[in-house]
Parts: sequence; structure tokens; C-alpha cells
Amino acid sequence: MLNKEGIAKRIAKEVEDGFYVNLGIGIPTLVANFVRNDINVEFQSENGVLGMGPFPYEGYEDADIINAGKQTITTLPGASFFDSATSFGMIRGQHVDLTILGAMEVAENGDIANWKIPGKMVKGMGGAMDLVASAENIIVAMMHTNKAGKSKLLKRCTLPLTGVGCVTKIVTNLAVLEVTSKGFKLLERAPGVDVEQIKMATEGALILESDVPEMAL
Repeated sequence: MLNKEGIAKRIAKEVEDGFYVNLGIGIPTLVANFVRNDINVEFQSENGVLGMGPFPYEGYEDADIINAGKQTITTLPGASFFDSATSFGMIRGQHVDLTILGAMEVAENGDIANWKIPGKMVKGMGGAMDLVASAENIIVAMMHTNKAGKSKLLKRCTLPLTGVGCVTKIVTNLAVLEVTSKGFKLLERAPGVDVEQIKMATEGALILESDVPEMAL
């Protein structure tokens, strides 16, 4: 199985030269650490940063330079800072090529729930709803099951929805899956994980079309 860094490393392979990429809170923030050095990518954070780099080394943090999750970050040459109105103008104007988000649940039709668990206090929905409403390419980074061992890849989401039919691909600690009209299409399996394990951990419809290769990290 993959750890959080492994999930981020696999997702980094989906980032292409010239992309503008929004990184959500949690596992997605790690993706900037693993993008290839031979491509140019602009990472955007909804709090008003364009040109984020990897996380700073210990002792080199600047408390004034943070991402949307209030983590300290680095910036690359040419980075810019702006207000939230400009940031959300970029998002709503569909100027982001790829959005990478965490999730609590994803349904087999691409619905995503990632902002609220009923009964628990939350500060608000943040920018996730704008991101999923505006982006055409959404990759979810998440654990395949919750702490109780129950699947987070469902026939239908049970938590309040963030977006409907919007997720295109999911990378978990067990697998890489594409969302299709028929359900979750299994593309790759994590090192040391077999197809049967993935079947048992997936509540939603799982599509198997051929031998499933192991991830190359």
C-alpha cells in the first residue's frame, strides 16, 4: 500500500508541462514536492498565490508565506500574490488546468463529498465548491477506506455533496481509478496490492477490463 507521500508522488505523474494546478488541503499539498524538474508548472493556492514550490526545509519557513491550509510554503521565481477575488476569478474563469483535492467520499458517478461531516463543527466550505464547479480535470487524493475499514469509494455519497459528477480520476493508497459512466475503472494497483484487495475495499461498481498493472512510482 502507498502512504500519503506515495499517493502524491503518483499524482505528480499526471501533471503536464505548462499546467496551472490548484492543490487542495491535505495530501494534494504534497504533490509539489514530486513534480519532475524538467517541466514548468504553476501551482495556484486559493488564498492568493501563484507559483508555489515545494515545502520549505525546517528552519527556512516564512510564516507570511502560506497555502490555503495555512501551511508554510516556498515560492518559485516569478511567483505572485493577490487577493481572494482575483484568485477565485482565475478558478471560476476556468484558467486552472488541473485541480487536485482530498475527499471523504467519492461516488461511482463522480460525485464528491469533502467539506462536512454532519454534527462536526466546520469553519465553512472553503473554495472546494468553486473548484469542482469550474474545473474539467479533477483528481482526488484519498485513502481507499476510512479508519473503520469501510470503503470511501461508494455507490452513492452519504455525506453532504461538494460537487456532482465532477471527479475524473482517483488515486488512493491501493489503486488508480478512472470515473466512467459505468463506475470506477481500475487502471493501476499499488505495489504489493492485488485486485482482490481492491475489490473488497470498493463499494461502488468496479470495472476490470484486463490485467491491471502495478503502479510505477
